[in-house]
Amino acid sequence: MDAPVKLMPQRDPFRILVSAVLSTRTQDPVTAAASARLFRRASDPNALARLTPAEIRKLIFPVGFYRTKAKLLPRLARMLVEHWRGRAPRTMAELLDLPGVGRKVANIVLSQGFGLPAIAVDTHVQRISNRLGLVRTSRPVDTERALMKILPRRCWKDWNRLLVALGQTVCRPQRPRCPACPVNRLCPKRGVPPGENSE
Repeated sequence: MDAPVKLMPQRDPFRILVSAVLSTRTQDPVTAAASARLFRRASDPNALARLTPAEIRKLIFPVGFYRTKAKLLPRLARMLVEHWRGRAPRTMAELLDLPGVGRKVANIVLSQGFGLPAIAVDTHVQRISNRLGLVRTSRPVDTERALMKILPRRCWKDWNRLLVALGQTVCRPQRPRCPACPVNRLCPKRGVPPGENSE
């Protein structure tokens, strides 16, 4: 079963950055479709900076908070052009200076765009890392820090994509498909009510 996360752009830091901003509070299939429409009109920061918020709104609807994102994306693109010669920056501090970018988005760009060791914590990583008993945390920033202490550094950049794929197909929020899970025997299923896991 293919996970929707596979639809997301890979390798191009600029496209990963924009798609990650669009993905906030939005499911991956919706994000992938909106990103594709946007990149057909604006394949680089210069082109994105020239689009109006109204044009962007039409292209990215129905992503979550599309009106807000339509306003901040041209600003983000202009900052890339003015400060980083049209490229996505490759440090956490620089990425966090961009509008619409928090730690999750920055870590996605660092890990997926540049192949650097970084752990992006989204809802899947938060839920599954706790279910597996690896952490006991409720805030993403605490989960990120806890995982950095226990996971080998070489695994950081792949942790998000692996757990997102698992969370979209098997380790779902409700009625997880535990019998189909590759780590079923090792998982303490923390937080999963008895009898709720299903085939």
